[in-house]
Amino acid sequence: MKLPVLFIVACAAAAHASDVLEFTDDDFDNKIGDHDLILVEFFAPWCGHCKRLAPEYEAAATRLKGIVSLAKVDCTANSKVCGKYGVSGYPTLKIFRDGEESAPYDGPRTADGIVSHLKKQAGPASVELKSEAEFDKFVGDRDASVVGFFADGGSAAQGEFLKAASALRESYRFGHTNVEDLLKKHGIDGEGIILFRAPHLSNKFEDSSVKFSEDKFTSGKIKRFIQDNVFGICPHMTEDNKDQLKGKDLLVAYYDVDYEKNPKGSNYWRNRVMKVAKSFLDQGKSLSFAVASKNSFSHDVAELGLDGSSGELPLVGIRTAKGDKYVMEEEFSRDGKALERFLQDYFDGKVKRYLKSEPVPENNDGPVKVVVAENFETIVNDASKDVLIEFYAPWCGHCKSLEPKYKELGEKLSDDPNIVIAKMDATANDVPSPYQNPKKYEGGREVGDFISYLKREATHSVVVQEDKKKSKKKKSEL
Repeated sequence: MKLPVLFIVACAAAAHASDVLEFTDDDFDNKIGDHDLILVEFFAPWCGHCKRLAPEYEAAATRLKGIVSLAKVDCTANSKVCGKYGVSGYPTLKIFRDGEESAPYDGPRTADGIVSHLKKQAGPASVELKSEAEFDKFVGDRDASVVGFFADGGSAAQGEFLKAASALRESYRFGHTNVEDLLKKHGIDGEGIILFRAPHLSNKFEDSSVKFSEDKFTSGKIKRFIQDNVFGICPHMTEDNKDQLKGKDLLVAYYDVDYEKNPKGSNYWRNRVMKVAKSFLDQGKSLSFAVASKNSFSHDVAELGLDGSSGELPLVGIRTAKGDKYVMEEEFSRDGKALERFLQDYFDGKVKRYLKSEPVPENNDGPVKVVVAENFETIVNDASKDVLIEFYAPWCGHCKSLEPKYKELGEKLSDDPNIVIAKMDATANDVPSPYQNPKKYEGGREVGDFISYLKREATHSVVVQEDKKKSKKKKSEL
């Protein structure tokens, strides 16, 4: 009885047509010109990264059907076209406009990221909204929307708005309208701009839209208005927007965020973070907030020393613009009190900075000093010493090749009281800040190259231990 069922399922799977177009050497030039905008993946069937991208790419193609096409080229079978476009690694993704290569695709490699990135690339920088139905559809999208309202389509204000849209099209969605009824409906007298935040992130702690309040319309002021307001109190950090959120003092609550499959559950915890965040922001405290999927950002979770497999409760950490990390050790409580206590202690300077560190070596008398995060300050930031430190990864082939030469360098300089030769496993330790203004070594990798560099750059004269073999030879010649 099971065989017919399995046969039917197999047939159904086989019958599902891919929404990703396939181009070859024979038809690439003819077909690429049929698309105003298209993303092309150049891949190899054996490539692991390509295999991981495949389901995301397929899902994005389905969601973008009728908006932007996605295509792929198997470079193992179509070397001519891959060679023409300089493909040297897999997968390589390129954007084509009107049949010509436009730019490399440098966006996220997830379905959400690809969809968001390409929607912003499709069509004009700002979409003209000619009716209320078009307006409602535009602002109802998953992403935030910026809409310019202008009674005069040829006004200087609209020109500045379009200039800002062109500059920021890769990051945000823009629309504009000259429809009088839409201006009236949204309380616009002559000209104005409204930022509509993502509908699925609507909440009771902040307005779902923000009006541009400057008297003068300039592209610079419009861009600042968008960047200051688009995310609100606590955005959903994704691969698509993480670069815009990082680089500032940021608290992130990591949990099972999934606005596709579980929007209610995703907002349940976000609302609790927002309630606490708003109370501190209202006090004038300077900190940004976000929620993120602990699965999508498993690397960040691990970097904070948190266990991403531990239950449904959010895991909370702060990373400052300088790179310092602070971790909430108390379990997240549904009433938000634990988060309140953590933030109060953070602002009062009572939370100890988190450093990922290997244990401090019990014996560190070798020619190359072993540095970990916990002894970095005493060894590397010792103002009385010149320190040459190698940041390495245990799996790195170049690092393994350098190891015997670096050890020899340490032995040759072991009698110098002013120079320390050190190494640190950069995969297992954080580099604490502040780090004294280091000078990057960019010379050769032979022992003589290092010694020449140190003689040139060190604060004191370098004491080099004489080679024992050469010393014996000299004595025998005497």
